[in-house]
Amino acid sequence: MSEQLEAILSTSKRGRSDLIQLLQDVQEAFGYLSEEAMLEIAKRTDVPASQVYGTASFYGQFRFSPIGRKRVMVCRGTACHVRGAPRILEEVEKVLGVDEGETTPDLEYTLETVACIGCCGLSPCLMLDREVHASLTPTKVREIFSKRGG
Repeated sequence: MSEQLEAILSTSKRGRSDLIQLLQDVQEAFGYLSEEAMLEIAKRTDVPASQVYGTASFYGQFRFSPIGRKRVMVCRGTACHVRGAPRILEEVEKVLGVDEGETTPDLEYTLETVACIGCCGLSPCLMLDREVHASLTPTKVREIFSKRGG
């Protein structure tokens, strides 16, 4: 077990009372919940591994695989949808070679959709990390990722 995981679990209590906080802390530290980490949480808290996994899988905030160094979030809000977001998502999937919710094999990009970025007047748009790319077309999507070596 890593020192970082040990440090997180060192203050854990027995039972379920700290379970969600432990899961959040581990995910914050590592970016996702590995099987090893969940088994160690189960051992330290005396909560069955099936309940640790059941709790983690119940909440949408938890991930079970590593995320990419860069997050791509395609807006699927109404304005973006009406102005072509499905085509934009399809192009991003094609360029990156992954489907929504997946991470590229080199762990460079994780592709997600979000309900709204808040740039409705600039639709369709996506965010690459914290940078908004607006008024997108499939050609602009290819240009965004060709500039970044994606």
